[in-house]
Amino acid sequence: MNTQRRAVVLLSGGLDSTTCLAIAQSEGFIPYALSVAYGQRHDAELAAAARIARTLGAREHRVAHVDLGQFGGSALTDAAIAVPTAGPQAGIPITYVPARNTVMLALALGWAEVLEAQDIYIGVNSVDYSGYPDCRPEYIEAFERMANLATRSGVEGKRLRIHVPLMRLSKAEIIQRGAALGIDYGLTVSCYQADHAGRACGNCEACRLRREGFIAAGLADPTRYC
Repeated sequence: MNTQRRAVVLLSGGLDSTTCLAIAQSEGFIPYALSVAYGQRHDAELAAAARIARTLGAREHRVAHVDLGQFGGSALTDAAIAVPTAGPQAGIPITYVPARNTVMLALALGWAEVLEAQDIYIGVNSVDYSGYPDCRPEYIEAFERMANLATRSGVEGKRLRIHVPLMRLSKAEIIQRGAALGIDYGLTVSCYQADHAGRACGNCEACRLRREGFIAAGLADPTRYC
């Protein structure tokens, strides 16, 4: 198997992960896109991920199914919990999904081992984000250490790397980077409660960050709103 420059890219269908996919390509990797159906209420993002993977030319796109919704505890997986629309909240918001990035990275790690790929891309960000603990640099560093302890690849000296190219960028900088790479952000869905057609509510935290990002970037916002 020719394994040179393969990478697994976690692709949610949103703005950040789409930019991550384009960056992986620009850095010379052959991208294998992985989306996760984790029981999210805003499942329009999965349809967006499929469109994006086709448009950007991912070598393959797979959807893994893990029902985090059975546990609840998040406005993104439990219909009984309202998605906040009142602006930034103190502390970790109710839109945090317990263990989501850990589960997603573990799935990406498993596929990377099968592909004999040594690189995983994830679009986490520690600047313009909602305060999620699994988006911090120290979390990514810890997961990478664990991955190299827990896998055959790591034990055999084929070091696995977790790439976080958006970690230190503002939302505006992410958008500018993606625009320079030719991304059509009209394909993406970021809203926490998008309808089945992918139209955004315009009121949740994800919509606010996205809208402010386009304004700060000086670019037209292609988001479709309800």
